[in-house]
Amino acid sequence: MKTIQKTAIALAASGLFATAAFAQTAPAAPEAPEVSPITANVSVTSDYRYRGISQSNFKPAIQGGFDYAHESGLYIGNWNSSISWISDAASSGGAGNVSAPIEMDFYAGLKKELIGEGFASDFGVLQYYYPTSGLPSSATNPNSTELYAAQNFTFGPVTGYAKFSYAVSTLFGFANSTGSYYPDLTANYDTGIWGLALNAHVGYQYIAGTNAGTSNSSLYSYTDWKLGVTKDFGGGLSLAAAYIGTDAKKVGSTYSYYSPSGKNLGGSTGVVTLTKTF
Repeated sequence: MKTIQKTAIALAASGLFATAAFAQTAPAAPEAPEVSPITANVSVTSDYRYRGISQSNFKPAIQGGFDYAHESGLYIGNWNSSISWISDAASSGGAGNVSAPIEMDFYAGLKKELIGEGFASDFGVLQYYYPTSGLPSSATNPNSTELYAAQNFTFGPVTGYAKFSYAVSTLFGFANSTGSYYPDLTANYDTGIWGLALNAHVGYQYIAGTNAGTSNSSLYSYTDWKLGVTKDFGGGLSLAAAYIGTDAKKVGSTYSYYSPSGKNLGGSTGVVTLTKTF
């Protein structure tokens, strides 16, 4: 935001001529550089957690994407990450030749400050695409489509958003899961100290339908949460550390979301992520 210089106020005491002379001779203020409508990002994370569930079997993942935002509020983007959960699940089910090493997300929407400055409303569609080979024909396609609506907010140093996502296709390979939804709330507090911001998040993943005769909602639905801190180093470089967990259920000795070794993919853990934005 440009700030009006007040030097001329002092000069006004010397008379109208002095003020006029200052106005004629003062150099023009330099214009701010034009902001590019295209941004890109790349990250390395110790564990790719999505909605609280590990997508990389507790291993590091590399991620990156780009966004194009038009001045009208329309935007489009792509984001990608290395994953292992599809091949891990297939292997646990006896199909050891399934390959699905990457998640590709494509999204588009409209983001406008309809309520007021600092309160942007966001409406869009998100397509999760998993290039897969060797998947058994009996398996539900993991590719998923969600519609979402979000309301961003700003109250001084506190920013965040409330969001609702709704699946218009089956979700992440769950049979009969069209109509699943995910409401979530995220808040960040800029401490104003050393570029540190505190982060908090909570969400609820509801999985609709039935799977192998069992209600998806009773077995696979869960709440996830996150508490963390982000350090902004400037120049688009940031480091985030968070403690993430879920209340994902356990049936007998088996977790609803489990790794090939039987560990709880939604168990509480610390995650560190280094991100560079261009």
